[in-house]
Amino acid sequence: MTSFDKPAASNVSSASVSGASPEGPDGPDSPDGDAKAVTEAALFEAFGGLRGMVETVLPGLLFVTIFTINQDLHTSAVAALAVSLLLVVVRLIRRDTVKHAFSGVFGVAFGVVFAMMTGNAKDFYLPGMLYTLGLSLAYIITTLAGVPLIGLILGPVFKENLSWRTRNPGRKTAYAKASWAWGLILLAKCAILFPLYWWADTTQLGWVLITLKIPPFLLAVYLTWVFLAKAPPPIDVFAEMEAEEEAERARKAAAVTTPDGPTSHRRER
Repeated sequence: MTSFDKPAASNVSSASVSGASPEGPDGPDSPDGDAKAVTEAALFEAFGGLRGMVETVLPGLLFVTIFTINQDLHTSAVAALAVSLLLVVVRLIRRDTVKHAFSGVFGVAFGVVFAMMTGNAKDFYLPGMLYTLGLSLAYIITTLAGVPLIGLILGPVFKENLSWRTRNPGRKTAYAKASWAWGLILLAKCAILFPLYWWADTTQLGWVLITLKIPPFLLAVYLTWVFLAKAPPPIDVFAEMEAEEEAERARKAAAVTTPDGPTSHRRER
């Protein structure tokens, strides 16, 4: 059974009861080590891990590489779209989750359509840039509204849903810090890319965009991991619902029993 199959709170409490780990206070069997491991696993699940990053970068990298060589918009666009579709097919064959691959296909498809319509190769990158800007504003605005976006994304992954909003203020604070990190990092990325969209050529913009694809993302994920690893454990609302259902079944079973024994026995007397 993995750490996601158990209530997170019980994981931490059982680690506490077992005493200090031979690995030290931050070892894998310690409460801190367990919380960090659960957080790391949740982040990999939510953001796709290494494979998700490759699927995000590869189509754009192929586009800018081909365009740098032959300056042909159509060839570059078709190649980028083809590799995006291939990534989805591979996931379907392997019966893996396709949400990250599909998001990549839609992003590339929008870029291809936009660039073909305008005839400007730089417009291949514009939908993705606008999406990044919108996402950065969403992180900031939802945090100011008291419902940080990263909490809405990761709550179901941690099996806590929205319980952090009212029942776990420490986690709400951590989600707010993480959302600020995501919002400001993505906003800084936009501050670099949008001037280049106007001033640089397609090749320069493409290579800068590829360069900025992974490092800001890794920084935001790392800061999220730091904030959540130090936060209180999530409240497993699914385990609570199962416990309530079990208690309800026990009450119903007790309701058909009298002090003299089961109701059916009493009727036979």
